[in-house]
Amino acid sequence: MHRLFRRFPTVLASLAVLGLAVPAFAGPPLLCHPYDIGTARSLPWSGASGWFDGAAGYDVQRVVADTEALLTASTPVIVRMETLRRAAIYASRDRAVATQLLQKLVARAEATKTAGKPDPMAFLDAAYVAGAYREIGMLGNTAEFRDKVDGVKAALGSTSSMALIAQSVDVRPDDPTIRFAAALIAADQDRATYERHAALARAGASRDALLAKNIQHVS
Repeated sequence: MHRLFRRFPTVLASLAVLGLAVPAFAGPPLLCHPYDIGTARSLPWSGASGWFDGAAGYDVQRVVADTEALLTASTPVIVRMETLRRAAIYASRDRAVATQLLQKLVARAEATKTAGKPDPMAFLDAAYVAGAYREIGMLGNTAEFRDKVDGVKAALGSTSSMALIAQSVDVRPDDPTIRFAAALIAADQDRATYERHAALARAGASRDALLAKNIQHVS
């Protein structure tokens, strides 16, 4: 068990007291369980000492451009999620980068809506980063994120991951991979919503090979 996992039970206990959803696994659901993406391209990563361990020497100032380049129209949802998980952790190291990343993703999503063709992938991308920032903001008692929490909370502001992912689901309600992302975003916020999305993700897992490899995240 990575050392940061051992510090997260107090957060989970607080969520349980509040009656919020606590998934079957321990730790912040959008952050601490990397997705199996096979040989797909993503941001460079190490993971040698923990889920928060990026590649040594990676220039965080590149994360916005690198992430945008990886999030093409053909990038599968699970690959997007792993890329965004890494991007959020990298961006947490620099308040300006964190702000720029989320603002760009939200602006891109809203632009598709304004154009009359809301893109479910763009809304999912923005929702994932907003949700990841929210979870980082809960890790102020950990050595790895203690100094990053204030900057990430400032970058997040009032952006709602739940509102953003709802727009993705509205556009493509029958996509089990979107339901998978929606379940994890809702996991520590809304029990009923989590369970509804998770059930639909599990029901459709056989239709997507990468989803099938990762469905244990909501099992």
